[in-house]
Amino acid sequence: METPPHAPPSRLPTLDSDVLRSFVTIADTGSFTAAAREVHRTPAALSMQIKGLETTLGQTLFVRGARRVTVTEHGVRLLPYARRLLALNAEAVSAFLDPPVTGAVSLGLPDDLARIGLTPTLRRLALSHPGVQVQVIAAGSRGLAARIDDGTLDVALVCVGNDDLSVAAGAIISHEPMVWAAPIDSRALHARPLPLALAHTGCAWRHSALAALDAADIDYRIAYSSESGTGQSAAASADLAVAALPARLVAAPLVVRDELPAMAPTGIGLLARPALASAGQALVSSLQGAFATRSP
Repeated sequence: METPPHAPPSRLPTLDSDVLRSFVTIADTGSFTAAAREVHRTPAALSMQIKGLETTLGQTLFVRGARRVTVTEHGVRLLPYARRLLALNAEAVSAFLDPPVTGAVSLGLPDDLARIGLTPTLRRLALSHPGVQVQVIAAGSRGLAARIDDGTLDVALVCVGNDDLSVAAGAIISHEPMVWAAPIDSRALHARPLPLALAHTGCAWRHSALAALDAADIDYRIAYSSESGTGQSAAASADLAVAALPARLVAAPLVVRDELPAMAPTGIGLLARPALASAGQALVSSLQGAFATRSP
C-alpha cells in the first residue's frame, strides 16, 4: 500500500539531556564511578541510563575494562552529537534564565595539572558560558601564587604540600591518589636499591614517595629528578626507574604497580584574586567540577 503524499514521517525517539550528559561524562572520565561523582548520581543509576540509551540506539556505547571504560566506535560517533545537543540546550536555557557571561580571564597552572584537568575544565566552560575567553599560562606553583598576590593573574591551580608554598585548607579542591608507575615487564621495580624517577626537591609528590619507602624500610636511590611528570614518565617508560605520579597521569606503556607501599595523596589548590568578575567566577566553577574532590 502506497504511503499518502502528506503522511507524517515515523516518529524517532528523543534523546534525554540528562542521559547524554552522563554519557559524555563517562566518556571523558573513563569511569562510571568518577562520572557518578560529577553528575551527582550513583554508578548503578548511570549504568541504567546507558543501558537505556544503548537500547534506544541499538548499539553498544562502552566496553568495561579492568581499570577503565572504553568508548566503542558507536560511542565515538555519538560523542560530537551529544556535545552539540548539550551545548545548544545550555545556550537556550541561558538565553532566557541567565544574563550572558562574557569577558576574558587568565588561568595559570603547572603543566602536570593541565594534563590532569584542563581539557574537561575548558569543555565545561564552553558548554555553560561560551562567551568567556580563557588565557592559559603554564608555570610553577610558587610563581603562580605570587602572580595571584600581585594581581597579575585571575585564577591559579597549584600543588599543595610543596616546601616553598603554603595553601589554606579551604583552597584545596582535589586530593589526587599517588601511585607507583612502571612497565608491565619492569626490571627496575625489582632492583635494590630501588631506582626512582621523582619530582624536584621540595615537591609534595617527592615527599609522598620517600615517606612511604622510608616507612617500609625499602632501600632506594634517586636515579632521575624532573620538574615535570612527563620527564619522570619518560625515565620509567624506558625502565630506568620507577616513577611516583598522580594516578591520572599514568599512561601506556606505564601501569600502576601495587608491589610497593601505598603513598599519601597530594592536594590541588585553587587560588583566585579578590573581586573576581563573572567570567572568573564561571571559570572557578568549571575548575571545581573538572577537578572533582577525592577523599584522602
